[in-house]
Amino acid sequence: MTLQLRRAEPADAHAAGDICYRAFKAIADAHRFPPDFPSPELATQLVADFLGHQRFYGVAAELNGKFIGSNFLDLRNPIGGIGPITVDPAVQNDGAGRALMEAVMRESESREIPGIRLVQAGYHSRSLALYLKLGFQVREHLVCLQGALTGSAESARRVRPAIGEDLSTCNRLCMSVHGHSRNGELADAIARGTAQVVERSGRVTGYATAIAFFGHAVGESNADLEALIGASKSYPGPGFLVPTRNSELVQWCLRAGLRIVQPMTLMTIGLYNLPDGAWLPSVTY
Repeated sequence: MTLQLRRAEPADAHAAGDICYRAFKAIADAHRFPPDFPSPELATQLVADFLGHQRFYGVAAELNGKFIGSNFLDLRNPIGGIGPITVDPAVQNDGAGRALMEAVMRESESREIPGIRLVQAGYHSRSLALYLKLGFQVREHLVCLQGALTGSAESARRVRPAIGEDLSTCNRLCMSVHGHSRNGELADAIARGTAQVVERSGRVTGYATAIAFFGHAVGESNADLEALIGASKSYPGPGFLVPTRNSELVQWCLRAGLRIVQPMTLMTIGLYNLPDGAWLPSVTY
C-alpha cells in the first residue's frame, strides 16, 4: 500500500469535507463528546473556503490513489496555524496523520515562519502523543464554552461592527497582548462582517473576529472580553475557547449560564510569547 502526498486543490473539497466530518465525529463519538462539525455540508464549506483562499496551504494524502485525508496551514499572519487535520477513520493510526503533519511543518520551515501552533482535543490522547513526538510544546489548557448567556454586558462599554479603519488599532492591541498581529484573519473577518470592536469612552479597547470556534479575541481587560461575549447572539460551532489560566473569565462565563463542552490544548513550535492581557484563542491558535 502506497501513501502519497500532494498539494490539495479546490476539486478536493467534497472528499476532504466528508472525511473531515466523519473523522471528527468518530473521535468525538468514541469519547462521548459532541462533534466539531454538525453536518458534512458545514465541514465541506469550511474546507472549500480554505482551498479557495490564497493564504492557506493545503496538503492531501492518497492511499493507492484514493483520497484519505488532508491538513492545512494558515498563512495569513506572521504565526502559522495548523489544521484541521483529518484522516479517513478506516485508515487512521497507519501513519497518514503523521505524514500530513510533517508536510505542513516542512512547508512552514521552507517559508521561514517563526512559529506554528495548533489546538488539540484534550480528550484525544493519541493526537496529543503525536504532536508531542513531533516537537510541539503544551502552552495552555483551554475550555470550549457554549450555551445561552444570561444578564447583560457592562453598560460603560459599547460593542459595534469592526471596519477597515479599525485594523491598525486592533493590530496594536494584538501586538501588546501576543507580540504579533493577526492582521490577515482580522481583515477577512471584517470583510465577512463578523468582526466586532469594543469601545470605552470612545476608544477601542478590544476586538473579536467572532466569538466562535474559529474566532479569536483580544482586550485590554477581561471586561472588554465580557462585553464582546455578551454582545454575541450565538457562538458558532461547538462554542468559543477560553484559557483556564484566566480563572476570573472562566468563572464569569459559568456564572452567566455557559457550560463547558470540552477541554482543549494549545500547542506550539517556535516563537511563542506568553500573552500579556486578556485573550481568546481560535481552534487554530
